[in-house]
Amino acid sequence: MTEEIANAEVVAVYPNKVRVAVDDLINFQAAGESLRVGSFLKVSDNENVSLICIIESFSIEMKETKTEGAHDSKRVYMIDAYPLGTLKNGKFNRGGDELAIPPKKVVPATKEEIAAIYAEAFQAQDRFRFSSLTRQRDIDVPVHGDRFFNKHIAVIGASGSGKSSSVTTVLQKAMSAKDGEYKGLNNSHILIFDLHSEYATAFPRANVITVDDLVLPYWLLNEDEMEDMFLESGDNNNYNQEALLRSIVTIAKKIGNPDIDKVNFDSPLPYDIQHVANAFRNLTRETKNAENSLQIKFKDGSEIEFDDVEAQLNYYCREPREFAAPERSKINKGPYADGSIDKFERRVRSKISNARLSFIFGEEAKAATLEEVLKQFTGYRDNLETNVTIIDLSGIPFELLSITVSLISRLMFDFCYYARRAENSTEQPFLMVYEEAHKYAPKSGLARFKASLAAIERIAKEGRKYGISLLISSQRPSEISETIFSQCSNFLAMRLTNPDDQSYVRRLLPDTLGNLTEGMPALEQGEALLIGDAVIMPCVVYVEPCNPAPASSDVKYLALWKEEWRKIDFKKRATRWRG
Repeated sequence: MTEEIANAEVVAVYPNKVRVAVDDLINFQAAGESLRVGSFLKVSDNENVSLICIIESFSIEMKETKTEGAHDSKRVYMIDAYPLGTLKNGKFNRGGDELAIPPKKVVPATKEEIAAIYAEAFQAQDRFRFSSLTRQRDIDVPVHGDRFFNKHIAVIGASGSGKSSSVTTVLQKAMSAKDGEYKGLNNSHILIFDLHSEYATAFPRANVITVDDLVLPYWLLNEDEMEDMFLESGDNNNYNQEALLRSIVTIAKKIGNPDIDKVNFDSPLPYDIQHVANAFRNLTRETKNAENSLQIKFKDGSEIEFDDVEAQLNYYCREPREFAAPERSKINKGPYADGSIDKFERRVRSKISNARLSFIFGEEAKAATLEEVLKQFTGYRDNLETNVTIIDLSGIPFELLSITVSLISRLMFDFCYYARRAENSTEQPFLMVYEEAHKYAPKSGLARFKASLAAIERIAKEGRKYGISLLISSQRPSEISETIFSQCSNFLAMRLTNPDDQSYVRRLLPDTLGNLTEGMPALEQGEALLIGDAVIMPCVVYVEPCNPAPASSDVKYLALWKEEWRKIDFKKRATRWRG
């Protein structure tokens, strides 16, 4: 390629587009390289400033000419390119308006120039690398590590686009990054919510917590989680039931912690859930003096006059009581003995006794301390220190998915929040990885997602100040809460075929890339549009393969169908199904 290209000129400059007309495309191309969508151009002026652009579209126009007096036409190649930033004195600056108009020269940017831009993008200690340019895979594309992990990440792509593998590559690279020569683990802390049991194979040394190992004590549930657990959506009595539940749980916590002066509903203090069940059971059967509602007469003929309602509920929590039968004008039914909370009381008893919920209401959960609960999620479990903790959600009952995600997310936020307040610094930042986030953080507004949405949105909005950030992974970004998605400053946008998802992502991406995002449906497996605060300039990258890989590969239908007929052990499967 010659230094001056006379047959190429800039014919239009817009705020978000540069149009170049090329007469001879063969001579315009860099030696040994072909131009394509995603290739880079360098537009220069006379003041040693160059505008680096990425080609986003290409068209051919017919231009009328005269040859020896006869009218003729010739092809003119029109290239539309998106401006990424300016190159001045060898330094690349994102954006910028330093280019003098009209530009004097346009040439394809050389491989060496592009490589130099990426190589010199950040200080060596700030670089974090997991990908290369998709068309020039020997050019590494580093990101600024602190900006990448601190400002939340979204990895989006259709099924089969390489999303899980890309997430795994990023996390494996983070685990292996070390500042200096030392043996053992680095200080990375990653918590993965794994909906389909994919990631255990990718992280052999991870602490994998299944429903059989998980301990989430009921006494850590907050108001939203309690409502999700016990209240029935659409019940007209929900408001009264919610107020009553708050009162009884607070009293049960006071009974279980007599030495603590200040106890409220959200205090993370253990209590006996049976006390709550006793109170509701007694309220549904209660009878009282017709003239004094605080004077209660029991079946054995005894009676008690309570000082107030709190003392009465405290007494009801202790054990089931038998009440005197109603007697006209003397003994009336209590306010909740009219059947208004009967269904609610049955739901409470049913949840507590449900064997599938033993990780919340079982004896181990009841006896667990706050420190023991936190250790299982932070990588500091006794005899097992690890960078990655995987919460295998595949065995969690669907109706408790939101509660489980909410409680763990809230505990981790509070853990980081109080660590920052106690130590005035953050020494163990955490990354929360939400696989298939649209399943428990949707924008649907349904009551059953209220708890998980509130917990994740809080991390999205406030987590960065306390050293806890998000990695959101989803194949349906249009179904994710906008509050969560809009807080992400870094994106790996992989192949997306759904038009709703494409338009949604295009609207939320921090850089308006115009037609470049139109190429998302055509991306190959492992390719992604990398964009955000942590990358020097937006580009299409190829994410390095991970090793080992997650168990996310497709079932080989045809290969399996070709094999000889296989028997099924129905007893084994049914036993596993029943738990």
